[in-house]
Amino acid sequence: MQPPFLRVPRTLWRAEGASAGERAIPEEVAVALTYDGSTQAVMMATPSDLEDFAVGFSLSEGIIQHPSEIERFEIVEQAIGVELRMWLAASRGQALASRRRYMAGPTGCGLCGIDSLSEAMRSLPVLGEAMRVSALEIRAALAALAPLQLFNRETHAMHAAAFARVGEGVVALREDVGRHNALDKLCGALARGGVDVASGMVLLTSRVSVEMVQKTAMLGAPLIVAVSAPTALAVRTAEAAGITLVAIARGDGFEVFTHPDRIAEEAAAHV
Repeated sequence: MQPPFLRVPRTLWRAEGASAGERAIPEEVAVALTYDGSTQAVMMATPSDLEDFAVGFSLSEGIIQHPSEIERFEIVEQAIGVELRMWLAASRGQALASRRRYMAGPTGCGLCGIDSLSEAMRSLPVLGEAMRVSALEIRAALAALAPLQLFNRETHAMHAAAFARVGEGVVALREDVGRHNALDKLCGALARGGVDVASGMVLLTSRVSVEMVQKTAMLGAPLIVAVSAPTALAVRTAEAAGITLVAIARGDGFEVFTHPDRIAEEAAAHV
């Protein structure tokens, strides 16, 4: 398998002139997700945590409801990319065949290949209001992100999606050149690890577009915290899905756009 980043030679220009050296840059490859022998999606992604990616994509797209519904999984490397081959439980395979579409997604793609408005704006589960988290815990989780982003530390060019639980801090983090891919990888890692997501928050190093909210809703996490801004549709979707959307999150504060009652000022928030 290719490494997630490469060190390549480059010439550095500064005011005093040019100098030779090298830089770490992220790798991206074409990754095909196939089900029962048919390709469902081709995404440009970082070649790391690919089983997490396969499971997370399958869950966030509603292809499966539990990792056990993937009965067999295989990674096949080819000269031009990687195939993630999955064979589904019979009922899931039949359901997929009835709604089959082909998606070809570049690195920044989120809803590429959707062939109907109703599919793009699909119904989402509505999450409950039980979880409470303090502003202090949100800031602490954000502060923990950068040291855990090992690939981005080398390249300064990769997104991260992480999950933090109340009272525990960050319990999982995945990175990718694509923000949607990073979130899918995180979803897969959490599902495969049997992590209870009802008492935690998804942390994003990117902006929040509608598909990021949709993926989080399918995961079942009640809180998104992002370092950049949301789109208007993302805010409306989070409101409807019962998700607390926190964005423009920095070390000195953040902005809450939906369901603010989950955020407490006191340090001892609870579930």
